Amino acid sequence: MGKVGLRMSFRVRFSGVIILLVCVWLVAACSDSKETRMQRYLLQGNDMITKRQPEQAERYFKEALKLDSCFADAWNNLGTLYFTQRKYEEALEHYDHAVMCRPGYVASYFNRANARYELKEYYAALEDVKKIRALKPDTSALYFLEGLVYTRLRDFDKAITAFEAALKRDAKNGEILVNLGTVRFYQGNFSEARTDLETALAMGDGKANAYNALAMIDVELDDLNAAHANLRKALEILPDDAYFLNNRGYVYLLEGDLVKAREDIDKSIANDPYNGWAYRNKGILYLKTNQYADAIRLLIQAESLDPFIDKLYGYLGDAYYAQGDAGRACSFYKKALERHEIDPAVISKKGCTKN
Repeated sequence: MGKVGLRMSFRVRFSGVIILLVCVWLVAACSDSKETRMQRYLLQGNDMITKRQPEQAERYFKEALKLDSCFADAWNNLGTLYFTQRKYEEALEHYDHAVMCRPGYVASYFNRANARYELKEYYAALEDVKKIRALKPDTSALYFLEGLVYTRLRDFDKAITAFEAALKRDAKNGEILVNLGTVRFYQGNFSEARTDLETALAMGDGKANAYNALAMIDVELDDLNAAHANLRKALEILPDDAYFLNNRGYVYLLEGDLVKAREDIDKSIANDPYNGWAYRNKGILYLKTNQYADAIRLLIQAESLDPFIDKLYGYLGDAYYAQGDAGRACSFYKKALERHEIDPAVISKKGCTKN
C-alpha cells in the first residue's frame, strides 16, 4: 500500500495517559481542625468519583476550597474530575490553580500536560514536561508522556527516543513497547514494530492494543486475513472498543464489504462520538457510494476532531475532484503531498501543479 509510517490507515489508541488523583489520608485527631475538614472533603470527593457520582464529588472539592482557596490538592482533583468528563479547558484552568498554589506540584504538572495534550496544545505540554524533568528527572512516566506528545507532533524520532528512555527505566512495562512499536509503524519500520509488539504480548501487557497495532501492519502489507485475525483477538479482549471496531470496519472497506463496514463504523461512532478516525472511514464509505457531499462533511468533521488522521486530505481531494471542484481538490492534494501520503504523480494526473 505504499510508503512509510505516515500512511497509517487505522486508529491506534496510545495507552497509558497518566491522570493523577491525589489522595490524603486522615490522621485521627481530637479536634476537627480546618485542615482535617479539608482533607475529609477531599476524601469524600475522591470516594464520589469512585462511585461515579461526579456532582457530589464536585460539591465536596468545592467545599474544601471554601475553607482554603489555595488548597492545591482540591484544585488538582477537581481538574481531574473535569478531565474525565472531557471538559479539558475546565480541567486545564483548575490544574493552573493547583500549580500556582503549590509550585513544584509534580502530579498537577503531569495532569496539566495531559489536558494540554487533549487540547492539542502540544508545545505547551512539552513545557510541562520540562518542569517535570527538573523536579523528577528519572521517572518512566515523564518520558512516556514526552513520547506521546512528540508522536502527535509527528516528530517520530524524538518520540522513539523518549519511549526508549521510558523503557530503560521500566523494562517490564509492555505498554511502553506497544507505543514504541506503533511509532516504528508510523515510520514504516514494520519489522522492528512487530518485534516490539510481539515482545509486549509475550510480557502479557497491553495485549488488546498490541493486537490492534499488529493488524495495522498487516493492512499495510496487504494481508487482510491476518488483520482480521488480530482484530478478532483485540475484540475478544475489548468487545465494544470503538477503535478496534472502526479498524475492522476499515478492513471491510478495503474488502468492498460496505454493509459490514457501515455496521462497525456506526457502532464505533455510537461508542465514542469523539473518534475522528471513524468519521474519516464513514467519509470513505460515502465516497465509495458516490455521496460526495456527505463524504466531504464527514471528512471535514474528522479533521476538526483530530488533524493527526492520515490520508484525510487525499480523500478530501478525491471528494472535491469527483464534484468537479478542481481548485479545492488540488489544495487538499497538496496538503496530502506535504505529509508524504500521496504519490506526487497524482498532482499532475489531476491537473494540479506542485507549487
